[in-house]
Amino acid sequence: MDGFHTVGQPAAVAAVHAMLRSHVPHAVLLVGPASVGKHQLATDLAAALLCTGAAGTDRPCRACRGCRMVEHGNHPDLHRLAPSGAGNQIRIGEDQHPEPGSIRRLAIDLSLLPVEGGERVAIIRDAQRMNEVAQSALLKTLEEPPPATTIVLCVDDEELLLPTIRSRCARVRLGTLATRDVERLLDERGLADPPTAARLARLAGGRPGVAVAYAAAPEAEVVRAELVRTLLDLLARGRADRLVAGKDLLGRAMTLARSLEPAAVEAVEAPRKRGKGKAAGPTTGASAPPVATGAEPAGAQPSSDDGGGGNPDADGEAGAVADAGAGKASAAERRRALSLLLDIWRDVARDLACAQRGAPGSIRDVALLEELVAAARDLPPGAASEALSRLVRAGELLEVNATPELVLDVLLIRWPRRARAAGAA
Repeated sequence: MDGFHTVGQPAAVAAVHAMLRSHVPHAVLLVGPASVGKHQLATDLAAALLCTGAAGTDRPCRACRGCRMVEHGNHPDLHRLAPSGAGNQIRIGEDQHPEPGSIRRLAIDLSLLPVEGGERVAIIRDAQRMNEVAQSALLKTLEEPPPATTIVLCVDDEELLLPTIRSRCARVRLGTLATRDVERLLDERGLADPPTAARLARLAGGRPGVAVAYAAAPEAEVVRAELVRTLLDLLARGRADRLVAGKDLLGRAMTLARSLEPAAVEAVEAPRKRGKGKAAGPTTGASAPPVATGAEPAGAQPSSDDGGGGNPDADGEAGAVADAGAGKASAAERRRALSLLLDIWRDVARDLACAQRGAPGSIRDVALLEELVAAARDLPPGAASEALSRLVRAGELLEVNATPELVLDVLLIRWPRRARAAGAA
């Protein structure tokens, strides 16, 4: 398995190797939380299929022309598709002249003969971001795939795909990594010293892409800590104060999103370009959160306010939420910021729930252990778990075009209130 760069996913890597030993299906579905390495495993599979320097499970060799082109992102037979545009969606494209990055353009590209004379591979990142029309168009390609073609779909939530698409794919599941694996990854890349690696690995909750992004942008961790403390402070505040704080929360989350994304890309790509030394170790290829993380996903990753049919700024000043000097924020930026904020907010609610259940050892943000335990002690029984469920549901609503500011206001109002604060009000 030396040719694979995927870290901490032995079962998933073994499943892909089993395919290489016998027969790789024409469609493979990689399923798992955001930022756990789905895209890296897809790239490893693509490198194996396009490798010309080895055979069978010895692929990819990482030395031949095909492997090098995959590594540098310029292989003519490897097609990548990802969400884009204001709605951060994968669209079907125009009928007559489909634009690059659309399902129709991908279908045309895959119908052509391979340039290098071997296989054609398509990787669809965040495939759950295809709307139903785009999925139906992709289904036609899956039903009658061109010869020597493999389509790899990376999804955080397979339930968002049509059953007919899922049924035509070989499924490979990925999970979160052990904390030690994430620490080792940060160490191999030279991104963090041991104490920092341990802290980030714990905060990332087994999502290496999240840990890599924060390690590559130290200032982002400071902003994250500010957001966490603000959310904890709001447990003692009334409705009016919470709604006022919402705009600042979204603005700071926007700052965080902008600092994380370029840092994550640089951290993932730089070790491969250097190709030597300690940092040239395995890479996950996981994207920055939405955090979706889980995250984001990191994570993942967000759609437009209006679903393509309304005015994304119809709610007035809310549409202009921005950090200092950033100017007016687009619908996609606001949605991405809330997606990232929800990921952090879920972490806070999870830690509070652990404290309420009497399991402080499971708290991830150990730097705030005392504050979390004290806050949990003042909350109504089960309030943190209920809040976590609401936050998960809010993430689902955001995926189907709920207005970010409305979602945020509802969550702020329903965020639990400390009993002592309520009694003093």
